[in-house]
Amino acid sequence: MAPDPLRLLVSRTDRLGDVVLTLPLLGLLRQRWPGAEILFLTRQYARPVAEACAHVHRVVEWPDHHAATAAARAALLRDTGADTLLHLFPRREVAIAGRDAGIARRIGTARRWYHWLTCTERVNVSRKRSALHEAQLNLLVAAPLLHQSRLSLAELVPHAGLTRAAPLDAAWASRIDPARCTVLVQPLTGGTVPAWPLERWTALARALDPSRFQLFVTGSADEGAQLREWLRSLPAHVEDATGQSLALLLSFTRAADCFVGASTGPLHIAAALGVPTIGLYPARESGLPARWEPLGARTTMLLQAPPPGGDHATLDISAIDVDEVRREVERVARER
Repeated sequence: MAPDPLRLLVSRTDRLGDVVLTLPLLGLLRQRWPGAEILFLTRQYARPVAEACAHVHRVVEWPDHHAATAAARAALLRDTGADTLLHLFPRREVAIAGRDAGIARRIGTARRWYHWLTCTERVNVSRKRSALHEAQLNLLVAAPLLHQSRLSLAELVPHAGLTRAAPLDAAWASRIDPARCTVLVQPLTGGTVPAWPLERWTALARALDPSRFQLFVTGSADEGAQLREWLRSLPAHVEDATGQSLALLLSFTRAADCFVGASTGPLHIAAALGVPTIGLYPARESGLPARWEPLGARTTMLLQAPPPGGDHATLDISAIDVDEVRREVERVARER
């Protein structure tokens, strides 16, 4: 029998939404091993999310640059003092570094050949062939460390622990009108998932009463540059909030009344913060809410229905109706 972990390093070095969907597992690990220190290995850009999670004792940054040598990567993990390494996102370089660092217990999926050379324990979990949600798949990979590895999404929601976002600074707080419903919208997706067309976002903005709603457009600085001309065309109750740091976006989102967007990292952040969240999803199998639904107590998914004989692999979300989204936003305003 393996000894109880004293310092557990959880590795998730992929996209922001995936990191957010890992947080409930961290809560369960903290509950199962209350005396253990939970370390989270992630990339620099996702660090603010990990730091805002109450279950994380320390964040370890995985180097994005290719200049880091194998020896340097192993030293990074060795210096954590971890006795257990859990590979939630399989990555060969991390697996090799964990082995070379001498971490005693190393757990990963059996579906990666290099884990047979680098892990001490392998779990037979296939994400590609599973109908489970990503957060539930995380539990299956972590099964050797848990009492129970099969929970419903509703049971996972309370364990996210995204409670340490900093208070919103005065400059941004002054832009929020408490008399109106503050809605954050994220038009672009970085190409990872289909985007709702800009003309649909324009129609939504014009359909929402300026006396009752204020909208803030979020996105990266690069996305803000792409949207600059479009932003100038929008009505006065829509403001540009692109280019915020991730830490500021966390604080700003927590202060909002509603978030609308496709299945991106910011949508998952909003749900984990407990903000009413409206997700726009395609009908293609790999993008369905069943796999990528945001985890939160107040989430709504609007799904584009496939046309008769349509190709599920190529469908986007452009046919999601503006009035359907407007009705959901107005419902959130009534309930706030």
